[in-house]
Amino acid sequence: MTIHASRISRRRTAASAVLALAALVGGAAPTALAAPSTPVAPSAPAAPSAATAPDIPVANVKAHLTQFQSIASANGGNRAHGRPGYRASVDYLKAKLDAAGYTTTVQQFTTNGSVGYNLIADWPGGDADQVLMAGAHLDSVSSGPGINDNGSGSAAVLEAALAVSRAGYQPDKHLRFAWWGAEELGLVGSRYYVGNLSATERSKISGYLNFDMIGSPNPGYFVYDDDPVIEKTFKDYFAGIGVPTEIETEADGRSDHTSFKNAGIPVGGLFTGAGRTKTSAQAQKWGGTAGQAFDRCYHSSCDTTSNINDTALDRNSDALAHAVWALSSGGTTEPPTGDTYENTNDVAIPDNGGAVSSSLSITGRTGNAPSNLQVGVDIVHTWRGDLVVDLIAPDGSAYRLKNASGSDSADNVRETYTVDASSETANGTWQLRVQDTARYDTGYINSFKLTF
Repeated sequence: MTIHASRISRRRTAASAVLALAALVGGAAPTALAAPSTPVAPSAPAAPSAATAPDIPVANVKAHLTQFQSIASANGGNRAHGRPGYRASVDYLKAKLDAAGYTTTVQQFTTNGSVGYNLIADWPGGDADQVLMAGAHLDSVSSGPGINDNGSGSAAVLEAALAVSRAGYQPDKHLRFAWWGAEELGLVGSRYYVGNLSATERSKISGYLNFDMIGSPNPGYFVYDDDPVIEKTFKDYFAGIGVPTEIETEADGRSDHTSFKNAGIPVGGLFTGAGRTKTSAQAQKWGGTAGQAFDRCYHSSCDTTSNINDTALDRNSDALAHAVWALSSGGTTEPPTGDTYENTNDVAIPDNGGAVSSSLSITGRTGNAPSNLQVGVDIVHTWRGDLVVDLIAPDGSAYRLKNASGSDSADNVRETYTVDASSETANGTWQLRVQDTARYDTGYINSFKLTF
């Protein structure tokens, strides 16, 4: 892959610079330890391996946004609930999906004295007892056309659905796409949909992916931290293209995934920011302008086709398709035999810095740990050869899992190691300790688990 070639070239160039300017280069400060998480047994299964998702052409997504803009312009400047622009938006999507072979359903509800509509599109085939859904709210506020909020998510979900059709994709799970009405009035459409599902129908939904504002003009890259498998799917995708992410907080409870989450359905999603201000650290990480809102036109008349960052829209559309393909292929993975304890908190690994740790507090067990203790390691890193990885037992004993190696130029450490820990008491705080021993590459501990 070209990313490896460019990294090697960069490292050689940087190494030459260090030899010439060694006196000017300083070390990085270590990062504090992550707080221990509450153990859960057994852990959630790992995301299934997937067929390769197609690239989503951003030009196609933008073409849908142009149509939404035209619809708003022809209908009083908006696509809000109860207004003709919203129904015209539903009709536009439905025509595209019907032509692509979907079974579509328009679900009606009433709020604020006006009829609202959800659009549901089912792709034929797949296991009807395992339904993967992806959705976005289609309505705008009354003050503008809502091209980023939320034409961006609606257009990307539409284009992913059309990509499924173009590819003739036959996933193991049943695929369902949805566009919600009256989100801006309090998640009304999605709450109506979930509230009208029977308990059996709700139990069949294996996951819901939400996309609300994914093309903000001063973008961040935020991932929902709800279901760990869905979260990991998105974070791994962005790590693979070299884009750091942060946990989403601004939209938490304010978008349609909440309707599903409150019903006990696993959820996840993406977000590029709304009215909150981008910090200097975020601007350094992602580009853009510090001290300015992620979307200065949030809920305003200027939320037009000019209010879109093409790069963010492209990346998030591709991440959407990746998640749809990854999470719909393969059956449910059986959890490992034995009790599994996992910490999914991210811990940043400083470049050429001090060691950091992810911790697990084990309680309620008797005796010693097994002779075949399984140590699951998931580290996202752009040069795994820099890393030294140890398991630290409760008494401080260290078990080396991985040495640093200058010839190991691959990305990431995703391994399950077997450790003879039979001399260690099972109860206590176990740690995964990681140190980056060379410059120029960074990453984070994504998760750490022990199976007894």
